[in-house]
Amino acid sequence: MKLFTQLMTIVCLFTACLAIVPNASADDWNKKTKVTFSAPFEVPGVGAQVLPAGTYVFKLLDSPSDRHIVQIFNEREDHIFTTILAIPNYRYQATDKTVMTFKERAEGEPQAIRTWFYPGRLWGDEFVYPKEKALALAKVDDQPVLYAPIAFSSVEELKTAPILAVKPTGEDIPLAEVVEAPPVAVAQVAHNEAPTTLPATASYVPLLAGLGFLSLCAAGLIGKHSA
Repeated sequence: MKLFTQLMTIVCLFTACLAIVPNASADDWNKKTKVTFSAPFEVPGVGAQVLPAGTYVFKLLDSPSDRHIVQIFNEREDHIFTTILAIPNYRYQATDKTVMTFKERAEGEPQAIRTWFYPGRLWGDEFVYPKEKALALAKVDDQPVLYAPIAFSSVEELKTAPILAVKPTGEDIPLAEVVEAPPVAVAQVAHNEAPTTLPATASYVPLLAGLGFLSLCAAGLIGKHSA
């Protein structure tokens, strides 16, 4: 009976590893984040609109594109409000909380979302607006704003859309003058935080190590009982 109890304990630990370890990395991969807004805010992309105050879920779309595509869902995640084109932006210090920044708007108008940084990451996402909206934001904020010269009607168009930046004067400028680039010495390290493909071992290395340990324990208990 004692051996049976010990073996059942090992089986339970094995089951817990299967249930917990793969799920632990899922949110880290798509950066799923639940955010509650206290006021309306404007979002660009396919389905551009002003969203009312409330709770929303932000997630990265799993895309082969070298630029990020962000989707905003309702709290239950059964409705997508918008799908937004973004490009990586860099910050020099990570935080343990989600950080979102907004573009200034004229008095009485909702703020326009600008960047999203996931907790613990140096790389974030800078959102891209249509040119007309980007120019209006640039004039109010007196700073360049990213824009796409075409209107988006599908997610597929986001993956290949060109991206530019516009000054308050309407003049186009290089993206490097708007999006913060990392120092050369840390560029590769920072880039490795957000790989373009999910490593095959990202979720399973701890699992395999745990299973190996549990297998040794089971073999030891069986051998001891047989002796």
